[in-house]
Amino acid sequence: MRIFRAFCISLLFLSSIHALCQQVSAPEPQAGSIIGTITDANGDIVPGAAVTLDGADSGGRAAVLTNDDGFFTLKDVRSAVPWHVKVSAKGFGDWTSPEIILKPGEEFDLAAIKITIAVVETTVSAVSIEELAAEQVKTAEKQRVFGVIPNFYVAYDPRTVPLTTKLKFKLAARTSTDAVTIGGAAFLAGVYQASDNTAFVQGAKGYGQRFGAVYAGGVTDIMIGGAILPSLLHQDPRYFYQGTGTNKSRFKHAITNPFWCRGDNGKYGFNYSSIGGDLASASLSNIYYPPADRGASQTLTSVAVTTAGRMANALAQEFILPRFTSHSKDKD
Repeated sequence: MRIFRAFCISLLFLSSIHALCQQVSAPEPQAGSIIGTITDANGDIVPGAAVTLDGADSGGRAAVLTNDDGFFTLKDVRSAVPWHVKVSAKGFGDWTSPEIILKPGEEFDLAAIKITIAVVETTVSAVSIEELAAEQVKTAEKQRVFGVIPNFYVAYDPRTVPLTTKLKFKLAARTSTDAVTIGGAAFLAGVYQASDNTAFVQGAKGYGQRFGAVYAGGVTDIMIGGAILPSLLHQDPRYFYQGTGTNKSRFKHAITNPFWCRGDNGKYGFNYSSIGGDLASASLSNIYYPPADRGASQTLTSVAVTTAGRMANALAQEFILPRFTSHSKDKD
């Protein structure tokens, strides 16, 4: 009996040793890695974003930061177990990936990860909306192409709120009295003087008349199409930069802007303000231009040229000018 008991104990001992050896000798599945690129909603890269792993085996892993190209690599990630990748960046909301289970040695590409601007909760009231609109106008008044040419009538922030009547007139007055606006009218008057394309006389007197006509035409268009009609018709005179989507959708958005605009209620409709402002300005020019430069045909031609110019400007605003416009984005 003792011999049998000793034999059983020896057998159990040898079995335990064999199982332990199998556990020790079983290789750990080869670790993998996770890569990706962080961008914002406009597709711009986000450097310095913190990327971490979240899972049962995450331990005390430190976060990695995206490089100047918005790229990151998480190395030595254990395979065959579930993970979540978490992203956080200043000014943006947190982002968490779906569950990821790596195969041994796999390099998993999360591709382009888009994070959105953090939502700031504010108390919604008539006063706070007006204050927010006023702050947005202050920001818009700093927008200049190449740091010089005013670009006040472009809204880059998708959270832009409607303008009050007071702010519509303030923005129109600010644009009309800007030194670059006045200087542009003076330059254009000089071009007209040199080409003698109007019936005004030559010399200092003719130049003064041309300058007055050019500046008056610009101011009446800005005030009527950018303040008076938008206030009466509750329309927004600004161009709302799209910046995302296909080039086709952005092209359509820009090219239709002279005819289709956002209302103060957020809905889009026919742009009576812009077309009406161009018609009114061209009609009023009959008062101060010489008889040879007046008439219905000249008025309609002026409106057509102005509308074509608005279309070209909208295309430039959508595809070219943002990169050359100061304060086009919050870079803080």
